[in-house]
Amino acid sequence: METVPEEKSNKRPTKYIVLAIIAIFALAIGFFGVTSFQNKQKTNDQKEVSRPNDWKEDTNNQKDPEEKTSTNKVTWMPTADGWQASTSDLPSCPNPVIKTPVDLTNVTSILYPGQTRGGDYKPHGGFRFNNATSSEVTVAAPMDAVVVNGSRYLVGGELQYVFDFISPCGMMYRLGHLLTLDPKYQKIADSFPQAKEGDSRTENLDPPIEVTIGETIATEVGVTKGGINAFFDFGVYNVLIKNEASQSAAWAAKPEHDPILAQHALCWFDMLPKEDAVKVKSLPGADAVAGKTSDFCK
Repeated sequence: METVPEEKSNKRPTKYIVLAIIAIFALAIGFFGVTSFQNKQKTNDQKEVSRPNDWKEDTNNQKDPEEKTSTNKVTWMPTADGWQASTSDLPSCPNPVIKTPVDLTNVTSILYPGQTRGGDYKPHGGFRFNNATSSEVTVAAPMDAVVVNGSRYLVGGELQYVFDFISPCGMMYRLGHLLTLDPKYQKIADSFPQAKEGDSRTENLDPPIEVTIGETIATEVGVTKGGINAFFDFGVYNVLIKNEASQSAAWAAKPEHDPILAQHALCWFDMLPKEDAVKVKSLPGADAVAGKTSDFCK
């Protein structure tokens, strides 16, 4: 019998070749598909990365970082022995710390802080104008600050004003025996309780009112009844820490050395611009009895 060749063995390789071609084709499609997807995803990722740049660009249009220390960013709250800030992140004080609140040209003598005058202890100092023929003296804000309290009161029947200001760095200053106010401050003063003879107790402001260094606060000072007596009070206090004098238990225990003002009061002479500090220290003490005696100025 003639043997017939096995054709099946010849067909099998063909079948395998076809399958291999199909597999290669499928792999090619898969590869290009994945590559396309990756490229698309990469593009999307690049878009996502670009978003922070857009956000950063927006922040460049916002206020400068220095403005974060603006006076309206710090709230000062009264406590039993002074004031407390709403944050511990306070800016540093400027240098010099304060701008002289008055033109020194016509100042004739200085009231020293931390002395007894007229039978009362005065933690604040001040400026006198003994040669003045009128009460016209311009008083300007020595620091950026907020007005936290004030009072209107009578001295010999004449209306007087006092204000306390606190700067963002924790320095408080007091201006007193103001006679005629700038309209901004007159409006504030009109909100205080009615003036009484010798009663200068202050009233807190809610909310405090922002003040810019150099702005005019008063245009007349002192008292005029019975003759021109041109002067005004100026005190500076570090509300964050108590002063050196208060470290003496005996001194701090005296009733007149109150914890709110006297125990935080400072000698402000060297806080002025250098030339003004030299001139202030060269002037005589204004009080005839106390002279240059001071618990704070050494």
